[in-house]
Amino acid sequence: MSAKVINITMNGLPMEVYEGMNVLEAARIMGIDIPTLCYDEGLSSYGACRLCIVEIGPQDRTKVVSSCTYRCEEGLEIRTHSKRVMDTRKMILELLVCSTPGSKTIQDLAAAHGVITARFKPEHEDCMLCGLCVRMCKEQMMATAIDFAGRGPDRRITTPFDEASALCRHCGGCMFICPACSSRCMGPDADTTLCSSCLNLSPSCVEVYDHQQCWMPPGCGTCIRPEGDYLPATGRISEVKTEA
Repeated sequence: MSAKVINITMNGLPMEVYEGMNVLEAARIMGIDIPTLCYDEGLSSYGACRLCIVEIGPQDRTKVVSSCTYRCEEGLEIRTHSKRVMDTRKMILELLVCSTPGSKTIQDLAAAHGVITARFKPEHEDCMLCGLCVRMCKEQMMATAIDFAGRGPDRRITTPFDEASALCRHCGGCMFICPACSSRCMGPDADTTLCSSCLNLSPSCVEVYDHQQCWMPPGCGTCIRPEGDYLPATGRISEVKTEA
C-alpha cells in the first residue's frame, strides 16, 4: 500500500509530501537548511537539542516545535527561518557552546549562524545529553550497553549500575557520533569560550602570500601573517604591516 500524499506550506511555498514524514525531512527535500545536533538520518528522532525548531500554524496562532519529531499533516503551515525561530536558535547555540566549548561541532554551528557573543558562564561539560551515543549503541550496534540515568541536573549517560557492561563491544560507535568528542581547532586549552574563527570566510593568507595556503572550505580566514596580532576571539586578521 502506497503512502498517502498530503499538502503542506513551507515558507509560503506549497509542496506535497508523504504523510508521516517529519518536518525536517520535508525541509531537506526543499533544500532548506535547518541546523541539527542530536539528529542523525540513521537513528530515531529524539528532539533533545532543539536546534531544528520551526514555527507552525497560522500567523496569529503559531507555536514552536522541533522539526525532527513533528510529523507533517494536511494543510500544515511551516516557517523555518522566522525572526522568532532564528533568535531562539542563536540563544540555544549560546547555551550549547557555553556548556561544551571544547566541541568543534558546536563551535562550527555557532559560527555558521553568526553567534559572536556568549552571555553565559562556560561550564566545560563533557556531555550535552543529546542521546546520539545511546541511540547509536541501541539501534545500530544492537548492544544497549549505555543509557540515560537520573533526572534533572543528575541526568547522565552511563552503563547499567555504573559498572563495565558485558554488552559493550568496544566498537567505538558512541565516540564516533558524539559531538562533544570532536575537539575544537584551537585545542582543549583555548582561552576563549567562543571560537568564531570561521566567521571570517575570506582567505586572509592571499593578501600575504598571493595564494591561498589551505583548502578547508569555505576558508577559515585565521592564518598567520608577517607581523601583527592574531585575534582568536573573532578569527579576524587586523591590519597587515608592510615595510615602506
